Amino acid sequence: MNMEPLKNTMNKSQTQEVVLVDEEEVQELKKSLPKATFMGSNLQLVKFEGFWCPPSLNLKNVLMFRRNFHARDTDLIIASLPKTGTTWLKALLFVIVNRFHHKIDDSPLLTHHPHELVYRLEKDIYGEAFTYPSLHHFNELPSPRLLHTHLPYASLPKSIKTSQCRILYISRNPLDTYVSQLNFYPNVIKKQMGEDFQLPCVEDFFEDCYEGRVPYGPFFDHVVGYWNQSLEKSEKVLFLKYEDLKDDAISHLKRLAKFVGMPFSSKEESDGVIQNIIDLCSINNLKQLEVNKNGVLNKFFEKNTFFRKGEVGDWTNFFTPSMVEKMNKLMEEQLWGTGLSYKLLSH
Repeated sequence: MNMEPLKNTMNKSQTQEVVLVDEEEVQELKKSLPKATFMGSNLQLVKFEGFWCPPSLNLKNVLMFRRNFHARDTDLIIASLPKTGTTWLKALLFVIVNRFHHKIDDSPLLTHHPHELVYRLEKDIYGEAFTYPSLHHFNELPSPRLLHTHLPYASLPKSIKTSQCRILYISRNPLDTYVSQLNFYPNVIKKQMGEDFQLPCVEDFFEDCYEGRVPYGPFFDHVVGYWNQSLEKSEKVLFLKYEDLKDDAISHLKRLAKFVGMPFSSKEESDGVIQNIIDLCSINNLKQLEVNKNGVLNKFFEKNTFFRKGEVGDWTNFFTPSMVEKMNKLMEEQLWGTGLSYKLLSH
């Protein structure tokens, strides 16, 4: 994250009171929480407030975020499960919000990874590298601040729920989500366990997904939580589907821009501004940029692993008909009565 450290000479008026989280408190809390192995490794998922906290996220980070984040009414917060189109939506949101300050051919997106432009709260701001100067810098960012979280709605800080900040939730059909996770997480695990780590068999990973034992899962609890909020508070929560964005990007970008209070003008539409944004933020374009080919984020995540295929229906290359049928039944049970649905066709 490009957050320039400031000299640690702030006076009291500049300093935000920070509620620190003691490591002993975290360890005591973890003792009482359910645990599960992750992808056949020795790494653990820890179940906190109904969701599975992944090994790459210290529970301390979550508590720091929960206790210290103060939302502004102007904040724009992307929420998502991992591997559901987060990187794409970060790019789109950043360019839409900043289009009056940066021309397409001079966009910071050409020289920065999307995750460096839209800060992830529980990792970038309140993560292991947390410092008072960095927090001060974060609080001094101009509005609107563009932020992101993987936490479920129920676990968000109170200020997000009670302020007028807006949430943009991106969702993706469960099977494509799981395929993307299956191809992404082994790279993360190898960072912690070494190159000898063996990819889990698809059958075992599918069972973990079916039981909801995946980072920030269960899947359906997460999506339904935000879906219900989008129905109750449509002015606050915008629910987007990855498949809809792929199918009709122009209509959904117009919807997104209107939601954040920056609708496209008739002139912009006629000048092809929307299509230019779509082209700039496409996965094919982003993965070809030098800034996204090498290097790491948070000293941990390889930048290039955030750009794989971005296709709809890639799950047909991984899951058997019996797995698909099993997931279809689970989806029908979990989404019954919500009005939310995903299209999962048979092989």
